[in-house]
Amino acid sequence: MALSASTNLPADPQRVAEIFTDEAFVRHVSEKVGGSLESLTVDGDVAGAFTLTAVRSLPANKLPDLAKKFVSGKLTVTQTEKWEPAATDGARTANISLKVSGVPVDATAVQRLVPVDEGTRVELEGNVTSSIPFLGGKIADAAEPKVGKALNVQATEARSWLAQG
Repeated sequence: MALSASTNLPADPQRVAEIFTDEAFVRHVSEKVGGSLESLTVDGDVAGAFTLTAVRSLPANKLPDLAKKFVSGKLTVTQTEKWEPAATDGARTANISLKVSGVPVDATAVQRLVPVDEGTRVELEGNVTSSIPFLGGKIADAAEPKVGKALNVQATEARSWLAQG
């Protein structure tokens, strides 16, 4: 199932990348979607190429009904973002992978931070998949809106974060 989102933020791409990797911000976003941040690591300098790994716990009740039968209690979601260095115009690209332990749902996406007159356009394109034979497509279809919402919360909350200074 396809994910697609785009929004503008009033900051340059480097500032947006710094916010997206700030532990306090990532914790805030995790809590905003009803979870908690278990760990965050950033390997490399945010000014260049780097990898961010965030591990979150989410309640299983956030799953679509079709997927709930595979897990109870908490979910552990590992989000890995492999960021490329800035392009000559300042644009940034991150390849994102979401893995959910105990649930056969994965998501991959490409997030682009594109400089525009008013700051940065955040573009997200990706897919949700499930490895369950016969039911995989239905599970992915049911999970896509929830995964898409979780990924979109980041950009929405960044706008508020920027407004606070």
